[in-house]
Amino acid sequence: MPPFNLTSLTPATFILAGIPGMEKSHIWISIPFCSIYLAALLGNGVLLFVIRTERSLHQPMYLFLSMLAIADLMLSTTTVPRMLALFWFRAGEISFDACLTQMFFLHFSFSAESVILLAMAFDRFVAICYPLQHAAVLTQSVVVKTGLVALLRSFCIIFPCIFLLKRLPFCGSRLLSHSFCLHQDVMNLVCANTTPSVVYGLTAILLVMGLDAVLICLSYILILKAVLRLALWKERLKAFSTCVARICLVLAFYVPLIGLSVVHRFGKDLAPLVHITMGNIYILVPAVLNPIIYGVRTKQIQRRILISIKISDDRAAH
Repeated sequence: MPPFNLTSLTPATFILAGIPGMEKSHIWISIPFCSIYLAALLGNGVLLFVIRTERSLHQPMYLFLSMLAIADLMLSTTTVPRMLALFWFRAGEISFDACLTQMFFLHFSFSAESVILLAMAFDRFVAICYPLQHAAVLTQSVVVKTGLVALLRSFCIIFPCIFLLKRLPFCGSRLLSHSFCLHQDVMNLVCANTTPSVVYGLTAILLVMGLDAVLICLSYILILKAVLRLALWKERLKAFSTCVARICLVLAFYVPLIGLSVVHRFGKDLAPLVHITMGNIYILVPAVLNPIIYGVRTKQIQRRILISIKISDDRAAH
């Protein structure tokens, strides 16, 4: 029996899916997606501008926040424009290499964001629990090295997934279940043994990013314990509210990430709408919520934005 020609089993294109059964309403469905994307661009763009131009914000917390904004912009720009092209122009086909490229940057940005969220939690833990050591522990050098670790770790985790997937043969359907390329989704179209890819992908998510999530929650639990020892109840309430909001945001980031991975591997009998909804939450919610929770609720950033608006109004008046 002649060996398989893997090149012939590599599809030229994949077909991205919209919302099943609602193809005629794709134009209307695109409106909230476009609005959310523009809100993510505006929110993260404003954060980057404010942090870049205000020297008093060149501190670890805000430098990490700027890294988070860059990761969010990469995530949303990697996926949403292609999704809108599908809704507006019915451009459902995507080449094999373009699909793998989109997949790499999608998962790369999420992995980097996981490291940054962990670094931000650690920064707040040191600032609240060990305030006298904060400046010595979280130096600008440490912040830069953390950013490099986020990039290097993300590359080392995600590239093997793409490499393993590219070497596998595909046959049969080319239809994906999302309007973007997701590793678990593309892997379902493989007509060979996918055990190595499945084991590696699930291990990377549960052990690496799952460990990040556990450490982040542990940091905020320790922060809450320190907050409850504050003398003034108003200070307790304020700090408690901030911690709870950030914990909810961390959950909004990790629950869809882990849930979508598990659903694709073990929930193939679920309705397609479940996959689509979780996928859209996976790529849209963090990019919009992060600027609100981490940015707008921060007094220093609020103040700088208001000053910028006032200066603009004054210039317009003159």
